[in-house]
Amino acid sequence: MSDLVVVLPGILGSTLRDEDGMVWEVSGRAALRAVLTLGRSLRRLKLPAGIGDEHPQDGIEPVGLMTDLHVIPGIWTPLKGYDRVTRRMNSLGYTVEKGNLLLFAYDWRLSNRYNGALLARRVDEALDRIGPDAKVSFVCHSMGGLVARWCVEQCGMAERTDRLITMGTPYRGAASALEQLVNGVRKGLGPLAVDLTEFARSMPSLHQLLPEYACIESPNGLVKTTEMTLPELDTKMVTDAMAFHGALTDSFADQTYAIVGGKQPTATTAKIADGKVTCYRTYEGEELYGDATVPMVGGARKGLTLSSNTLHRVTEQHTSLQDNAAVLDMVESFLTSKNIVPRNVAVTEPQVSVPDLALVGEELEVVVELRGTPARAVKVALLDENGKQVEARVPAISESMVVKFGELAPGAYYVQVSGTAVGAPVVPVTSAVLVMDCPEV
Repeated sequence: MSDLVVVLPGILGSTLRDEDGMVWEVSGRAALRAVLTLGRSLRRLKLPAGIGDEHPQDGIEPVGLMTDLHVIPGIWTPLKGYDRVTRRMNSLGYTVEKGNLLLFAYDWRLSNRYNGALLARRVDEALDRIGPDAKVSFVCHSMGGLVARWCVEQCGMAERTDRLITMGTPYRGAASALEQLVNGVRKGLGPLAVDLTEFARSMPSLHQLLPEYACIESPNGLVKTTEMTLPELDTKMVTDAMAFHGALTDSFADQTYAIVGGKQPTATTAKIADGKVTCYRTYEGEELYGDATVPMVGGARKGLTLSSNTLHRVTEQHTSLQDNAAVLDMVESFLTSKNIVPRNVAVTEPQVSVPDLALVGEELEVVVELRGTPARAVKVALLDENGKQVEARVPAISESMVVKFGELAPGAYYVQVSGTAVGAPVVPVTSAVLVMDCPEV
């Protein structure tokens, strides 16, 4: 086992504060209120033009990891917190108190280069306290894997690193980031939309989640983001973001374990028309799926075939990978080299589509597909923020099922699809959704 484990959250996954108090701290119950008041707090969080890889010196600093549901509409998928992965590390003997566990909170607004360099300094200090030959393992969710890659590959930390474990990291970006940056926040959010969109477009980190792979339709086939002008976006920020990906190498590939969510309908390619982005689930005519946020073509390193045995697949959505028992079993086995058999592995792989946001008065529509996977029954449950079942449906089995939940009160919910299959349980798939009212502000 490694001498030190560092847990890195994804974008939005660290709390932030300034001298007046917390400016980003959302838990399940507070999620709705926070979204409705984001316009005011995000005025403080917006970064100045041309920030590059620097800190804005605005007094905002990271505090800790999110423990519960967190979301900023139009910036990234609603995500579960990191308390469960922390508890799993504790069960293996890694604790903050012992000094062999570092929960690395970082300012997720800033460039991954900045945070990668900061991570290198923090890890060096922690390893020096343990001993000259001590080594670190990184356990990363989503964008945290990009921060760790920069730290290892570009900041001289390779020799002190034992292994790099990633969960849903967009190694080559995600088409959903392109849609969010160009199209802006959902218009149903009323007067907050402009503030949220401007804030999103000020973030170098979000630009570094743009697809590095060729994903935009053109008369000559798929092209990269740097091969055309993207509407509404700063070309210099896009070019710099792609340079970030270009500087990453495969120098640490042999000690990298990439866990990817699979079999979920996922935006993979895009078409730009009339200044707007429309995303599609196929890549060169084939649906390759992903984790509903990061497509499979974005979840693998450059030059790696999607059939590679270095990609460890779990049927789960991006929102819940860091909270999934099978994923945490894999992480534990990678850290301990024990022959732990991951749970929830079955032939049935439900593909679930759930919106990130729904407005009060709208029906929440859940689409479940079971193409080519036998099942006797499927249960679609709606859970509240505490995991208590609010309502459940057992639809008639077919290749494509639509389940609708109506008259939902404002708040945070989870949609969980589970059931039974021929000879094996259906793998539970969990997705977070925020139901919100949008009063005039």
